[in-house]
Amino acid sequence: MKTKKLHRWDLSYSQARELQVALARKVQFTPIKRKPKIIAGMDCAFSKDGKRILAAVIVLRLAKFELVETVSAIRDVNFPYIPGLLSFREAPVCIDAVEKLRIRPDVFIIDGQGIAHPRRLGLAAHLGLFFDKPTIGCAKSRLTGAYQEPSSEKGTYSLLEDEKSKQQGHSEIIGAVVRTRANVKPVFVSVGHKCLLEDAIKVTLNCAVKYRLPEPTRLAHQQVSKLKLKT
Repeated sequence: MKTKKLHRWDLSYSQARELQVALARKVQFTPIKRKPKIIAGMDCAFSKDGKRILAAVIVLRLAKFELVETVSAIRDVNFPYIPGLLSFREAPVCIDAVEKLRIRPDVFIIDGQGIAHPRRLGLAAHLGLFFDKPTIGCAKSRLTGAYQEPSSEKGTYSLLEDEKSKQQGHSEIIGAVVRTRANVKPVFVSVGHKCLLEDAIKVTLNCAVKYRLPEPTRLAHQQVSKLKLKT
């Protein structure tokens, strides 16, 4: 699968922050018009020594969650750990993996934030611009935003609001806190690119069959964990 070439990666901290602000303006909030049939899940992990980063992509056919394709990639870590700039560490290896795909998924679910990010460009939003496909961020924990805990039933959710806008008396919705399994911790869902929040919630719930994590990212996490044991 071909991806876009948006920018170089050898950036300073200030350049990376400025680029995030510029790229965030390019994120498209458009509805997913056709029901997705092929969906990809992606997750990353670091090697035991922390010097390399791995990415795995699992592609499933949604009807029965049939495995269609699995790819992975590994790279040396070339960007320091800086909160808010994690996509500059992780995105390059994710792109390497996706460029190995023979099939072009309808939707990507990324284990990470979409626009639920201080500068509205988490990993899923950053990658969505490279992939130019509907992309959803589904994170295990909150990075930013305020919310009320959703009720304990599966399928319930509450909205994630920008804290600064809330303090200023108006509401900017940046994501949703979604209960994918009854009485289990929720996941944090946000738009990555070319979808609406309603789409992101619906796809996430449709893919959360038995477990807290959507099946594509759950399997991607398992795959990248296996790769980590070998590095």
